[in-house]
Amino acid sequence: MADPAGHAVAVTLFSEILTNKQLIRNRHARVLTRGMEISHFPVLNHLARVAGERRTAQLAKSFHVTRGAITNTLRRLEAAGYVHIRPDWDDTRRNMIAISPAGRTARDAAMAAITPMIADPIRDRGEDRVRASLSVLRELRLRLEG
Repeated sequence: MADPAGHAVAVTLFSEILTNKQLIRNRHARVLTRGMEISHFPVLNHLARVAGERRTAQLAKSFHVTRGAITNTLRRLEAAGYVHIRPDWDDTRRNMIAISPAGRTARDAAMAAITPMIADPIRDRGEDRVRASLSVLRELRLRLEG
């Protein structure tokens, strides 16, 4: 028989995670550069941190979304001038994506806008407490990915 108390803790944890996600997304959306959508920032941030180009499939896997979903986001980012999309010369069925200088500027502006929003609550709770929670959240993510 399942442990009802354990289930209650699990439901409460997921409820808190989902509520926090929504609150963060709402606050994040309010401070983003005009014209940037909430789905654009993680892609630009990822491309700014990695060296070189990424294939569409790699990005879809990184963000746990379908190729169609990431393609839609990439087309919007390309239209805004934030990414460059080119054919993969080794396999022209695939595309290679890189962040553009305008995309890096937009990402940097978004980072500057959101950093105080995310840093203040962390500082207020204490870095040690936050670090302790990171291992639990990381293990949960890895379990869900598997």
